[in-house]
This record gives sequence, structure tokens and C-alpha cells, in this order.
Amino acid sequence: MRLHRLPLIAILLVSLLGASSAWAQPSTRPGIGAIPYSQGSQAGTTFRTWAPFASAVRVAGTFNGWSQTATALFPEGNGFWSRDVASVMPGAQYKFVLIAGGSTLWKGDPRGRSVTGSTSNNVVYSPGSYAWSGVPFEMPAWDDLVMMEVHVGTFGLASGQGPPATFAAATTKLDHLKSLGVNAIALMPVNEFPGSISWGYNPTGLYAVEQSYGGPNALKAFIDAAHQRGIAVFLDVIYNHWGPTDLDLWRFDGWAQGPWGGIFFYNDDRAVTPWGDTRPDYGRPEVRDFISDHAMLWLEEFQADGLRFDATKFVRRSNQGDLPDGWSLLREINDRIDEAQPWKISIAEDMDGDPWITRGTGAGGAGFDSQWDSTFVHPIRGALAAVNDSDRDMNAVAAAIGGGYDGDASRRVIYTESHDEAATGGRMPTAINPGNPTSWWSRKRATLGSAIIMTAPGLPMMLQGQEFLQTGNFNDTQPLAWNQVQSFAGIVSLHRDLISLRRNRLGRSGGLSGDGISIHHLNNAAKVMAFRRFKPGPDPQDVVVILNLSGTTFTSYRIGMPGTGSWRLRFNSDAQVYDPQFSNTPATDGQAFAPPYDGYPVSMTVALGPYSCLIYSRPRQGSADVNLDGTVDGIDLAAILGSWGTSDPSADLTDDGVVSGSDLSVLLSNWGAKG
Repeated sequence: MRLHRLPLIAILLVSLLGASSAWAQPSTRPGIGAIPYSQGSQAGTTFRTWAPFASAVRVAGTFNGWSQTATALFPEGNGFWSRDVASVMPGAQYKFVLIAGGSTLWKGDPRGRSVTGSTSNNVVYSPGSYAWSGVPFEMPAWDDLVMMEVHVGTFGLASGQGPPATFAAATTKLDHLKSLGVNAIALMPVNEFPGSISWGYNPTGLYAVEQSYGGPNALKAFIDAAHQRGIAVFLDVIYNHWGPTDLDLWRFDGWAQGPWGGIFFYNDDRAVTPWGDTRPDYGRPEVRDFISDHAMLWLEEFQADGLRFDATKFVRRSNQGDLPDGWSLLREINDRIDEAQPWKISIAEDMDGDPWITRGTGAGGAGFDSQWDSTFVHPIRGALAAVNDSDRDMNAVAAAIGGGYDGDASRRVIYTESHDEAATGGRMPTAINPGNPTSWWSRKRATLGSAIIMTAPGLPMMLQGQEFLQTGNFNDTQPLAWNQVQSFAGIVSLHRDLISLRRNRLGRSGGLSGDGISIHHLNNAAKVMAFRRFKPGPDPQDVVVILNLSGTTFTSYRIGMPGTGSWRLRFNSDAQVYDPQFSNTPATDGQAFAPPYDGYPVSMTVALGPYSCLIYSRPRQGSADVNLDGTVDGIDLAAILGSWGTSDPSADLTDDGVVSGSDLSVLLSNWGAKG
């Protein structure tokens, strides 16, 4: 009887699984999703997915005529199904076909790396298909970071063009960011989302890159191009909810409890979020691995330099209370990053002002390196947007500027504009004067806001277009007004000068990148404040910042200073070189002597324009002191270089002290300049 039954079993297997699958077995190769392999004469793709409640799983695609029965996957005994399928090469399209409770479900691959669209097919993708340039890149020191938040879908658009823009279009703007001094780009989400226009916070294909932007290799090319210009790239990841539309993860293998979403989601009230009932189930090991592997994918394969975690408050908390599984998952991911690539940064958008978010996991914290600081952005925006000077609360401004987490400036990201604030409250010029956002009032107070974020302790961030006074509200369809790079060229230069000072590119403003701050002058009646920025230690590299948040011009205003003698004016936001309508209040270098003031033994008087910022630091000792206006100790730098026969009298001074290929210190020494 057995001799007759074996063929019958084989016939049944062929009938159930497809003739080509009769003698196949689960794959022994690693990886989840669709992983191309090539070993000797063998080449194909390993397919593996997690579907613990399915009774059968198959893969259909261009390689089998989209047959829902021809290519079966085999159970591995742990809820996973897999098999190697020979001759399936990168570029082949596919979907999983799951049998569950008598239903046939066509589902996209949860770990699918490339798609033809959010509701269309997956595409087998080879991670090695992009050839990196190999140009060396080193992540900037965290205290040197100046970030620009960028939305790929609008960043590269010219006026009159329709969205979405692409990674290739965004690449054409990288030289602008480099010339500005920006050395980190914070990309809004680039994961696959429904349609082709979105902010990106409604992910459907977590492991896929938005096809309308160009797909995975286009993202790699963008990161590669940024690295070639010395610019880091941070990616936005969303683990607090997914979808909620076009979401094949929903009831992926047919199982669910009540109205909930199945194996990838909580199946109770913990699933509820402000964006849909799709909070992942952080308690399931397979879901935790899915999320943790996703985070590492961008840092390792895509060579991204950091991650910004969206709305972490909704990972660690639900409407039902705290979510210990979510808290432990965040800690686990941060530990994994720190173990593998500790120089890369993880940033939380938590917005609760909770210092435990940026405390180390060993101390019981979540382990993030930095967090967006709600205690900074809201008071500063409120002060800048207030119509009447009398409504500006300088105590609130001082608390925002002097705030932070555990005395470490890098633990907070500070800004006056992000996609959220700019969408609901308007870009800063619009928030200040909605009826006339290019008015003098808007220009003065918006640039004052930029000066604050570049001088307060923290990691400064701007929103795309902020450097040329982009107006309106942020949305995912509005092109940037790139023509304003020319029409507001002076404002662009103002931001370039601020960034240069913040990054200490000329070696005379190191205190701005330190952790130290002392707010020593606060005049709520006059709306004037001053603070000292410094680096704790033997060489504090003192910088004194003076802010006037009123429309009053002060011709002789006394400020206490932390040291006797000369103080060089490094920046005056009221200078007409930045805008011909600015007042050009004649602020100058100063001498600090008695009387004592503001708790310091010496003081000096300054001229202070309306809604303006002054930045002072000491003269450099033992080397030439180069100013933003091209003078060295009062000597015109162009004249020095011209007399020495440089090819370009307005030669560019680089970070390493080289001007048009010549060492600046040698030129100055030969010319006779004195430090």
C-alpha cells in the first residue's frame, strides 16, 4: 500500500503547493523580505515573511506569471515562511499571497525594499546595486552641527513647477547649503507613502523609499553627494503609528481581535493614536525586530548619519497610560546605535521637555543624544510674533535661551521654524506680520530669531528657505521662492555670517559652541538682554551676545562685560550690508573698563539698533584677527592679498586658514600684519 500512497502524497503536495514547489524547502539563507543571492552557479532570491496565522503563503510575480499557487513558501516553525526561488533577479516584481481562514490575501512585503507605488507591487532590490563614490566623509562634531530641515518633495522645485520634486532635484541645491555653512540636512520622511505628495508621516512601505522621489538608489546618491560636500544627512523615522491608509500591514495574515489591526499592531485600545488606530505592538519580539532593524538599515546600508524619531511621546505613552514596551524599545534601539556607530546621532521629537529622554540608558533614560526643544521654540516664537513690544516677556525669552538638559548643549535642538510650527502658525515672517510678511518688521524680527538660535546653547536648526525669508505656511505642494536668494542676498549673507560664527569657522567665537551660558543683563522694560557664552575650562573663548527685542534705538546702552580691555564687534544684524532698509546703527568695537555693572567688574556702552543682535568676542591673541567684513586688525584683507599677487583679491578664506591655496598666516606675516 505504501508504494501506492507515496505518489498520491506527492500528487497532493503538487496540487496544494504547485508543481515547481513539490520538493522545495524553507531557505537556510539569512534575511527577511526579498534578498537576492548569488553563489557560484546559483542565483535567485530568498523570500521570507512573518505570517503566524496564515495556513499557506506563496509569492506571485513577474517570474511566474503572477500565479497565486505556483511558488509556495514553507513554514519554518516560528511563524516565518521562506524559500529560495532560483533565477528571480533584482528588478522582478512580486507580492505575497496569504491563505487565511478561507480568504486569499494579496499583500505587499512588509520589508519590501522597492515598490512601484504604495498600493502596487514590490520590486526585488539589490542593496549592492548602488556604487558609492568612496569619497571620505567624517560626521561633524555634534557641537559643530548646523541643521537644515528639508522636505524632498518641495525643496528642489522652482517657482511654477508642480510637486513632487526628487532627490536629484534636491541635489542641485546642495552647493547652496554648503556655501551657507549648513553641515547637516534633516530630511523629512522619505519612506513610501500613499500617492506622490505628502509630508511623509503616513508611511505605508516602511522599508521602501518613496518612488516618486526616485527610490532607494536615488536616496543613496543624494546622501553620497551631500557627503562629498561635507554635509551629514539625518533621516526621519516614524514608529508611533503607521499609515493609516494604503497599509498592507493591516491584518497582514488575516488575524485580528475585534476591530483592530492584527499581528503588527496592538489589538486593544493601546492602538489608538491621534493619526489612526495603528500603533505598533512593541511587545511582540517580531515587531520590535522589524522596527529596530529598520532604524539600523538607514544608518548602515544607506550611510545616513543620524535619525530623528517622530513623536516619541506616542511610543512611550498611549491613551491608557505609559507603555513600558515602547520605552524599552527606544532604549534598545539607542543602545544598538551606540554599540555599532556611536558617532551617529539619534534625535527625539518628544516635545514634553523631559530630561530623561536624553539621559543615558545606564542612568535609566531613553538614550537619545538630543531632542527637539519645545521649551525653546514656543516662547521664542511668541516673543518674536507679539505685535506690541510691551507683550514680549523677556523673562520667558531668557528662560528659553538659558534652558537645556543636564548642562549639555548638544542635548537639545533649537529652532524658530520647523514643518509643524510653519504649517500651523506660518513661516516666521508670516507669523510676525501676516498681512505683509516681507515688511521691515518681519525682516528685522525674523532675522533676530535666527540670531537667537545661532547664539543660544543647543544644536541650531533652520527650515528650508528660512535663510531667504520664505513666507506663507509650510505645505507639501508649495515650491520654495528660490528667486529670493538673489532678492534677499543680504539676508542670506546674514545667515551665512551667523553660521560662520556659530561654527567658529574663523577661530574667534568658540564660546558659541560651548555648554556655558550666563545671562547677566535682563531689562524687561527696555526689552534688552545680554548673555555670555563660553566653554568651561582654561580657555573659555568668551562671546557676549546682546539682544534688543524692542523697536527702540539705543545710542549708548551700558552692558556689563566679563573682562577688561578690547572687545571686537563680530556681528551687527542691523547693518545695511544685510538690508538697505536696516538702520545701520553705528555699533563698533569697544573697550570695557570700570564702572562695574551686571555683576561684572567692568562694562562698556554699545549702540543697539531696533530688533537687533550684537555679538562681541575678544581679539585673537598671537595670530591675525580676521573679521567678517574682510579686514584683519583693521587692514583690508583684499589689499593684503592683492599686494601679494593672489589670483583673486577677494580670495575665499577656508576653515584651515588657507586663502586661494596660500597659507593666510604666512601672507600676513610677510606683509607685516600684527595679531
